[in-house]
Amino acid sequence: MPENPWEIVWFKRDLRVTDHRPLIEAAFRGPVLGLYVYEPEILASAEFDASHLVFINESLREVREALRQRGGELLLRRGEVVAVLEDLRSRLGPLRLWSHEETGNLITYRRDQRVGRWCRASGVEWEEFRQDGVIRRLRSRDGWASAWERTMSLPCGLVPERLGTGIVPRGAGEPGGFLGPEEAGLGGSGKPEAQRGGETAAGATLDGFLSTRGMNYRKEMSSPLSGWTACSRLSPYLAWGCVSLRTVAQATRQRRERLAAERACGLEVDRRWFASLTSFEARLRWHCHFMQKLETEPGIEFENFSAVYNGLREAFTETGEGQRRFQAWMEGRTGYPMVDACMRSVRATGWLNFRMRAMLVSFASYHLWLHWRPTALWLGRHFLDFEPGIHFSQFQMQSGTTGINAVRIYSPAKQLIDQDPQGVFVKRWVPELEGVPTAFLAQPEKMPAGLQQQTGCRIGRDYPAPVVDHLLACREAKARISGVRRLEEARSEARRVYVTHGSRKRGAGGARAIRSEWRERGLSGKGKKAAPAEPSAQLELELFDSRLRNDGFPGEMGT
Repeated sequence: MPENPWEIVWFKRDLRVTDHRPLIEAAFRGPVLGLYVYEPEILASAEFDASHLVFINESLREVREALRQRGGELLLRRGEVVAVLEDLRSRLGPLRLWSHEETGNLITYRRDQRVGRWCRASGVEWEEFRQDGVIRRLRSRDGWASAWERTMSLPCGLVPERLGTGIVPRGAGEPGGFLGPEEAGLGGSGKPEAQRGGETAAGATLDGFLSTRGMNYRKEMSSPLSGWTACSRLSPYLAWGCVSLRTVAQATRQRRERLAAERACGLEVDRRWFASLTSFEARLRWHCHFMQKLETEPGIEFENFSAVYNGLREAFTETGEGQRRFQAWMEGRTGYPMVDACMRSVRATGWLNFRMRAMLVSFASYHLWLHWRPTALWLGRHFLDFEPGIHFSQFQMQSGTTGINAVRIYSPAKQLIDQDPQGVFVKRWVPELEGVPTAFLAQPEKMPAGLQQQTGCRIGRDYPAPVVDHLLACREAKARISGVRRLEEARSEARRVYVTHGSRKRGAGGARAIRSEWRERGLSGKGKKAAPAEPSAQLELELFDSRLRNDGFPGEMGT
């Protein structure tokens, strides 16, 4: 390596300057140039949306300003990353590349492979660092939880005071402008109520949650009404790296410790804080637990965890009836008010609390019998907090294709009664139902014809009839899934999936501990359950309370 290479910090899903180890390490070596690349392949991917680009640009503006205040610069480029790096090398001469590891989709996985090959062929040193609890090339899940704790306990890195002289080398060219959604061919954002990007917004959101909003988190996170403020709302900032997971974990622990100290001194502290913060800390661990699955087995972005479920839904999804159901689900016109309200809310805001996300996926997978892959792509595009590792793992879990999780089928009517009893959420997002009495809101199709006329909501004209019959669809779905789970091949696949991906009841112990746990769960002999039930986690972060149950199915475990 030449004596004075340019230090290039490549920003990807780490759009911040605080606790950013590549930035810190690069600053020790010499003047820093930050780099962000608008990649056509990512912009054109099925999971990417204009709202994502708006959020990214808001975050990049803060990163650029922070670098400039410290004598550095953020270069914005458009194109394939290897071509961009080669162009920089030809202009600047020797350079050294710094970045965080990324657990992304197949596009970014192959992109990183290309960058690695280019670096080796060009003699460019590329240093990558872990930014969360996901471990690359993990050989066994044993001890993973302990490793996560050690990572979260490391000191958060401070922002370097100086990153350069404030003079951008002439050869680097212009810093570059921000790429807007319309210029990128994505149209307008279409999400007027989406959260704003950036490290400042991330910090304010974290402070607001830990100081006031999070007090009743554990109880209120399940409702789309109370969850709007009671949930942390940090998931977009974690997904795009505007705040590090370590920063969030340590701030949460410090808040809990301060409250405990205040109570020990005789000050009045609301008890709800302790249960809520403990619950939230657990969700942070499970955040990485689910990302680790994709890091370990990248194929789950496309393929079922358990191969015995191959062919279960694919053919029907492509039929005319399957596509009709898919279209109704995407448009929020299924005839199930809670499903439709949640879908329309996501399209406008980019966010939804976990229980309602799980309901949307369960409804698509069981009631509508749609394969998880197209529904995952569609919601991935509309979730502002799309995180590939969590997203695809959760979609498979909620669709019953992991083989190691309990089947959970939600009743949309019951969810409305439990989580929106006055219909405030539903009537906001489905205004056709404004005049429907609360008693009929969960199942408006049961209104007498005269009442439909009176309320101005005639089913089939003003609001659609249910796209499927709830009881019949549930009965058929459970029968089909149960038929597969009874197969001996399903049991064998479940063991394989659990050994590779399952959460460990014990922190370590290898194969012997796993066999022991399987015996305890009654899974070592014939005729027992099909697979151990792994705790559930949020599609993008906020999770269930372990005591909550839904619709008579196994409770969502605290994760």
